[in-house]
Amino acid sequence: MSRAEPRSAASKILTLQEAVHRFGPPRTTTLVFTNGCFDLLHAGHVRVLEAARALGDALVVGVNTDASVRRLGKGPDRPLVDERHRALVVASLEAVDAVVLFHEDTPLRLIEALVPDVLVKGGDYRPEEVVGREVVERAGGRVEIVPLLEGYSTTELVERIRRKGGDA
Repeated sequence: MSRAEPRSAASKILTLQEAVHRFGPPRTTTLVFTNGCFDLLHAGHVRVLEAARALGDALVVGVNTDASVRRLGKGPDRPLVDERHRALVVASLEAVDAVVLFHEDTPLRLIEALVPDVLVKGGDYRPEEVVGREVVERAGGRVEIVPLLEGYSTTELVERIRRKGGDA
């Protein structure tokens, strides 16, 4: 059995146009989409991304740009990691087929362009709160909520690091 050469993480970071060309409609495969800031990648992120990828043939992940993260009000010093490096780390995961940075407050424009078959968010969301739900459901797709891994959140991790002086 021959072993396939792994793709570089950088090659999985696409523009919106590249992602639509490669993964957008029409398609014969099942496209899964999720999004987030991924400021400090942790086991909770990995769990959601692996669960999302298991729901289809390809997983595209929208990653908020630095300006978008700042507008979300996650704290004065966020993001901790710049957008290029956050995208690279997410793209390095085997479960992820592509990463697209988005500048807007929500990934709605990206969802409208890709029209994924499955839209995934973590368990801190209810289906009716998921941005893009209407677009996906109107096209015959569905929203899936993946349970969160207890005790893992970037905000909690940052606070723990601050309290312990880095001994998290």
